[in-house]
Amino acid sequence: MAEVTEAAVREAADALVAAFGAHDTAAYFARFAPDADFVFHTTPERLPDRASYERLWARWEAEDGFHVHGCTSSDARIRLSGSTAVFVHDVSTDLELGGSRETVRERETIVFELRDGVWLAVHEHLSPRAE
Repeated sequence: MAEVTEAAVREAADALVAAFGAHDTAAYFARFAPDADFVFHTTPERLPDRASYERLWARWEAEDGFHVHGCTSSDARIRLSGSTAVFVHDVSTDLELGGSRETVRERETIVFELRDGVWLAVHEHLSPRAE
């Protein structure tokens, strides 16, 4: 059973970022609760659940050639509040879109909740990072 510690949340966050960076969609989406919601600066609408995000990801792959080639997290902060934790970090993602590779720098907030002994992400908010 996971503990309510910064180290346990950091482990969950690191696993999520590693799965994303490896473009391991099964492992990545397994880190989110089914009822997780998502706010991305690159999409006009809020995504109300994990299934909506999975469909969007599949569309990006099919239509845009979307592929993640790597992801690094830096300047992370964790705030615990009972069985909930807020993880905020800077993220740099090496990705491919339409045959072109680029590095995107963003800020991200992920809210984790301890559910049945597992830290799952229940909310993600991504915004551009000023250079």
